[in-house]
Amino acid sequence: MRGPFTKRIPARLERMARLSRLGYRNAAEKLAERFHISEPLLQRLNPGIGFRKAGTKLLVPDIDRGDPGAAIAAVEVDKEARVLRALDPSGKALAVYPASIGSDEKPAPSGQAEVKRVVHNPTYHYDPHFAFKGVKTKRPFTIAAGPNNPVGSIWIDLSIESYGIHGTPEPGKIGKTFSHGCIRLTNWDAEDLASMVQKGTKVTFKDEMADAGDKPM
Repeated sequence: MRGPFTKRIPARLERMARLSRLGYRNAAEKLAERFHISEPLLQRLNPGIGFRKAGTKLLVPDIDRGDPGAAIAAVEVDKEARVLRALDPSGKALAVYPASIGSDEKPAPSGQAEVKRVVHNPTYHYDPHFAFKGVKTKRPFTIAAGPNNPVGSIWIDLSIESYGIHGTPEPGKIGKTFSHGCIRLTNWDAEDLASMVQKGTKVTFKDEMADAGDKPM
């Protein structure tokens, strides 16, 4: 309950770079993410509780899925369905995660890639060549680590330069909004996937137009 928390997080990336850590804003946000739900749902499950006193009993979802997931054979990024699938050697989906995948400003790649490395609690490096909307500076900058960092709590680095699979500070927007080209998951799903991939795991981007062309007339 003592944190440490980052109570005020600016919206602009340049201003985020001034902070020493992008932590949770408060205990309610931390608890909601820990149990894979929104803060409003956590509050509805626990009416009248202020989430300020250690030792308070809470009603939360049972998110334990048993034994840790085994290593997977491949990852499939389905752009049209906005999901990421973790596949076994036969192509069966072992896990399916909602995802935000690319945008008109910076589309997600096509074809195949592979996992280069997994970074826990990553920092975020902005390259001015990206020229994201709303970012005015022409200089590179780095944003400190933390679950409210622009790439969340996990960065799964891909063999395509500047692209990766990562978490998010806004889990409620996953699958409903777009990303800056990368594959964005909730922090908890990104952490789950990170526990199953390894260096060299294949990642295939399932492209909408290519798939449509394969369908019989």
